[in-house]
Amino acid sequence: MKLSVVMPVYNERQTVRTIIERVLATPHDKELVVVDDGSSDGTRDVLRALDTEKLPGLRIYFHEVNQGKGAALRTGFTKVTGDIVLVQDADLEYTPSDYPALLRPIEQGLADVVYGSRFLGGGAHRCHLFWHYVVNKGLTLFSNMLTNLNLSDMETCYKVFRRQVVEQLTIESNRFGVEPELTAKIARMKFDGHKVRIYEVPVSYFGRDFAEGKKIGIKDGFQALWCIIKFNLF
Repeated sequence: MKLSVVMPVYNERQTVRTIIERVLATPHDKELVVVDDGSSDGTRDVLRALDTEKLPGLRIYFHEVNQGKGAALRTGFTKVTGDIVLVQDADLEYTPSDYPALLRPIEQGLADVVYGSRFLGGGAHRCHLFWHYVVNKGLTLFSNMLTNLNLSDMETCYKVFRRQVVEQLTIESNRFGVEPELTAKIARMKFDGHKVRIYEVPVSYFGRDFAEGKKIGIKDGFQALWCIIKFNLF
C-alpha cells in the first residue's frame, strides 16, 4: 500500500527540515504532501529551498495567508494519491518511527482509521503540562459521550485513514476544531458496507511547551468544545 503523509506547517522554521527528512527516510512507498499555512518566520524560505532539491516523493503547497490546521489539511487531503493517508505535525512532538505500528491495523485489514494515542503507554513520553493533559482528557471524554467511541486521545495529531475514508470527508473547521470534527464524522461514517472501524495504538510523545513554540491554547480548547457539540448534535 502506498502511504500519503500530509503535513500542515505554520511557523516551524527550526524543525521543518528535520521532520521532513525523517518522514522521507522511513522505509515505505510514500509521498509527503506539505502545506505551509502562511508562515511568517522564515519557514517558507526553508521549504522553497527544499523544493528546489527535488526530493523524491516531496510536494509542497503554500497558503498565502494563515487559515489554520483544518484549512491546511483540507488542501492536503485533495492532493493525496496513496492508499493510506497519515497526518504528521511539523514540530517533532511525534516521531515517524511509530509509522509501522500506526499502519499495521489497516494493512492487516482490521481497521479503516487508526488513532495514535499518547495515553496508552508504549514509547517515551515527556512529562509536563498537567493542565494541558487534563483538558485533552476532558475533551476526549466529552467527545466519546457523543460519538459512543472509547478513544483515549481524540486530540492526537496521528490520525491515519484509508484513502476512501478521506474521500468521504469534507473539512469545515479551519483551526484546531478539525480534530473533534474528524472524529465526529468518522464515528457516523459507513464504509464498504459497515461502520468505519477505528483502532488506537500507543505512540511516543515528545511534547514541547509554549516557550518552545507550542501554539494551541485556551481559546482552542473552547473552540474544540463547541466543535464537539456542533458536529455531533447539529
